[in-house]
Amino acid sequence: MARLSGAKQDHVAKPRSVMRPALISILLSTAMVSAPFLTEAVAQSYSFGAVKIEGNERVDAATILSYAGIKRGQSVSAGALNDAYNRIVASGLFEKVDLVPSGGTLVIKVQEYPTLNVVDFQGNKRIKDDTLSGLIKSKSRLIYSPSQAEQDAADIAEAYRVQGRLAASVDPKIIRRSNNRVDLVFNITEGKVVENEKISFVGNRAFSDRRLRQVLQTKQAGFLRQLIKADTFVPERLEVDKQMLRDFYLSRGYVDVQVLDAQGQLSRERNATFVSYSLREGKQFKIGKVSTVSAVEGVNAADFAAVQRARSGVVYSPAIIENNISRMENLAVKKGLNFVRIEPRLVRNDRDQTLDVEYVITRGDKVFIERIDIEGNTTTLDQVVRRQFRSVEGDPFNPREIRQAAERIRALGFFSDAKVDAKPGTNADQVVVNVDVVEKPTGSISLGATYGSSAGFGLTFGFSETNFLGRGQGLSINLSTGTNTVDSSFSFVEPALLGRDLKLKLGAGYAETNNSNAYYDTQQINITPALEFPIAEQARLELRYKAFRDTISNVDALSPSLTAEEGGKFGSGVGYTYNFDNRITGLNPNSSLILRFGQDFVGLGGDVKYIETNALAVAETKIMKEEVAVRAIFEAGMINGFGGYSTRVTDRFFGNGKIRGFEVNGLGPRDLTSGTNNDALGGNKYAVMRLEADFPIGLPEEYGIKGGTFFDIGSVWNSGNSAAGTTDSAHVRSVIGASILWDTPVGPLRFNYSDALKKESYDKEQKFDLTISTSF
Repeated sequence: MARLSGAKQDHVAKPRSVMRPALISILLSTAMVSAPFLTEAVAQSYSFGAVKIEGNERVDAATILSYAGIKRGQSVSAGALNDAYNRIVASGLFEKVDLVPSGGTLVIKVQEYPTLNVVDFQGNKRIKDDTLSGLIKSKSRLIYSPSQAEQDAADIAEAYRVQGRLAASVDPKIIRRSNNRVDLVFNITEGKVVENEKISFVGNRAFSDRRLRQVLQTKQAGFLRQLIKADTFVPERLEVDKQMLRDFYLSRGYVDVQVLDAQGQLSRERNATFVSYSLREGKQFKIGKVSTVSAVEGVNAADFAAVQRARSGVVYSPAIIENNISRMENLAVKKGLNFVRIEPRLVRNDRDQTLDVEYVITRGDKVFIERIDIEGNTTTLDQVVRRQFRSVEGDPFNPREIRQAAERIRALGFFSDAKVDAKPGTNADQVVVNVDVVEKPTGSISLGATYGSSAGFGLTFGFSETNFLGRGQGLSINLSTGTNTVDSSFSFVEPALLGRDLKLKLGAGYAETNNSNAYYDTQQINITPALEFPIAEQARLELRYKAFRDTISNVDALSPSLTAEEGGKFGSGVGYTYNFDNRITGLNPNSSLILRFGQDFVGLGGDVKYIETNALAVAETKIMKEEVAVRAIFEAGMINGFGGYSTRVTDRFFGNGKIRGFEVNGLGPRDLTSGTNNDALGGNKYAVMRLEADFPIGLPEEYGIKGGTFFDIGSVWNSGNSAAGTTDSAHVRSVIGASILWDTPVGPLRFNYSDALKKESYDKEQKFDLTISTSF
């Protein structure tokens, strides 16, 4: 950063001639030249046979004359001369202007603004010179303009304000150099970040301040205030916060909610703000009677009623209404009923706090989509945005579908802002859909360190791009190393193969262990292409093929169980996974259900032959005014060899991550025949249930620290290895424990303390477990 010194700095000022009125200069000059000959009448007008320009270097005389607007021989009044002076000054080209009548000649004396030699910044630390240079319009080798310098100073101050530095000040000064040049220096006093010291709410009864603060984009400052940027005060966030609060209450049945006010007050020391939100919650309403009627001749309302899913007694949410309207309008499209609209009519019942919902099938206006215009996407291809629309040019216009398309565009995660609106088209029955997006970075590169109580210290590298080449494709490469492990993966996803809701996936991986919690080494290589597509509104199906090679080496000679499994084997097979997720529609913000079932049939060539089955069920809900999240997780799996194939340790299941409180490979069938290494063999079957809860522990929520409890019960069994002895049985293990969960800005941290209520003597318990991941 070049620093300027050794010269006097002048404050930026407006043209010096502004402080000397032209009329005074004109009258004084005229008095000196022709006072004895002028009468009062004559003094009111002038006529010049010639106009002379003096002092101009870069601006030619013709340009100055055009600003003056005075022609040779033209009779000019004193007021007109003053106007000519003002026009020349207003051009912004001159630092000083004088109009001097000299007999029959008008002399226009000008002093041009100097050229900018150097533009420099001093006092800035938080924002670099390169960033500040991009904010201003005053550039080296351009003409210096005091008004532009002032505007640039204001823009710099605004950049600091957005970062929460409300006390920042910028003072532009000039240093005069030779040859009519100046250096422009912006002296910056950055000031301290003004943080949100406290966020409070007035009028909330149904939800605590803690719960509502989680909804806001604005955050309260905590002890990590130097790392968390959302806790700085930005006035523009307040309107966003108000809308987020309204949406939060509406989705929970509070149809009369009002966010009355949102204010940020600056402390006397100007180093902190206190933000408050005033609410009027109203009462919570549930859905009452639900009916469907048709106002279109020939349309059977019963067909449409059959596809809606709203039930009486359920807490009202706009999402429920919108979801059912979409179902009905999709049915109308399938039936070939164009321009059919579904209008929801709500009848309020204050006595029992319900809303009766009547879906009315009506005939909408016959309006077509003329075209879809997309602007602002410099990287993202038009087709990525267009495929979020269910309609194309020439289709009937459906306002609800356009709104839903806008939500899908925002959900892509490629844009910081996306606006979609419809404007009148060429004809009265046509509209033009305009899409205006602002792109944001979608790629990331991370280099970090990891620590696990079992894996030890390691390094991680990751590259991720969710909008690869602007095509909406996902690409990721990850590499991680531990004390005795190497794990790498590659994945590529095409979300819209052939322009349809059909995902093409390609995954590959390489993993290696060197005596990691075992007396043998492993090497695993795999590649998996797959296709995924929807089969219902909340369900998807994945079809895949996988090929792999697993190698077991350096087996301890004292372990006959594993010696028989040593060597490399190639496997190939096909599989599928069914996935149900009710979070897709988001009808209930307080609960979710995930169901997953999959099978792999390995044996299409190669040495490995088995059928692997996996199942997962996760249910979560929030209780106690949404302060506590409770969830139940059940998962199970089974591998069955066929064709005389016996599964190996690289095929079987282990309890790693499935039951807490044990070391890696710390439970399940174990080789006890050698008497020394006692290697874990894994099992062909496992079943686990985990019950857990997360809850606040009294600390401010901006610290990101919560408490948790858990109870795990399950088992891994049936290694299929006869040498394993009695350890092959389905011995149930159960664990109870407590957790501290800390969502830090540099990575998630989880500390578990557990106690095994039931275990086997050969299991390896781990009461304390700490994991943290840091990227830099």
